[in-house]
Amino acid sequence: MLIKALLIVLAGIMWPATVFAQIGGGAQSYPNRPIRIIVPYSPGGISDILGRLVAQKLIAAWGQPVVVENRPGAGTNLATELVAKSAPDGYVLLWAGIANAVGPAMYPKLPYDPIRDFTWISNLAKVPVMIVVHPSVPVHNARDLIALAKLKPHKLTYGSAGIATSGHLAGELLRVMAHIDITHVPYKGAANALTDAIAGQIELYFGAMASPMPYVKTGRLRPVAVTSLHRAAAAPDIPTLDEQGVKGFETSTWYGVAAPAGTPAEIVSKLHDEIVRILRLPEVRERLEAEGADFVGDTPGEFTSFVKSELLKWGKVVKQTGLKAE
Repeated sequence: MLIKALLIVLAGIMWPATVFAQIGGGAQSYPNRPIRIIVPYSPGGISDILGRLVAQKLIAAWGQPVVVENRPGAGTNLATELVAKSAPDGYVLLWAGIANAVGPAMYPKLPYDPIRDFTWISNLAKVPVMIVVHPSVPVHNARDLIALAKLKPHKLTYGSAGIATSGHLAGELLRVMAHIDITHVPYKGAANALTDAIAGQIELYFGAMASPMPYVKTGRLRPVAVTSLHRAAAAPDIPTLDEQGVKGFETSTWYGVAAPAGTPAEIVSKLHDEIVRILRLPEVRERLEAEGADFVGDTPGEFTSFVKSELLKWGKVVKQTGLKAE
């Protein structure tokens, strides 16, 4: 009788767990329903392009719908909050980027914490910023640029795709590290900024390198530097700021994937391994390289450490420059 009673108790304990796994609550059955990838930007940019590339490959690999949702607004905070407050089950993911490392310094009362409320799965790719000038500007390299900026403080204007974009942040970091004063002109997108740079309305443009590259190739804009620590594979003839004397200068726009905190480790591991596998596919690598991107594909632990370092770096820059959200 004692054995029979124990068996009944054990069956009662095991039954809910078995049913839970069967109906989709367990990590073993993941994924068994649609996954949503939340992109904090409008369609068409590299973040959106990369997100859709990965989504297509996940559909092929797992046989489940993977839907990319564009949720722009409030400096990526709308999308980020949505994911932070979602169930930690791997079915709602954030397509994260550099704005997620800058936001906490620019918006001190955010309704989420970038470390506490997220599981950082992998940093997928980095794209360096390229600095270009109008051909009429007597600048051919970073040393020329810094010398001219010191000769004419506040006179040189640089355009970017908008407040807190990678180009704007690179410009502010250069101001701090090179001790120069250049004036930021924010635009609503890279296209408008490039139009004015080509017309000579602004002297400089800072932006993800895929945007100015066509105009560099035709001679309508002159390259000065890239902001990665090493030369970009897509533009090997253009030197870095670091090798031109601004030692230690390194910033790139980056694209990663994150899930709500508390997502089971088995699901995080499955997402990480599959997405990194996808990024190694020749056709995906080809597309990344065409956009000037470098593959990363690091581990959750490495990505978390990277995000912490980015939060620290941009927190200092925001404080030193008085960078405002609006």
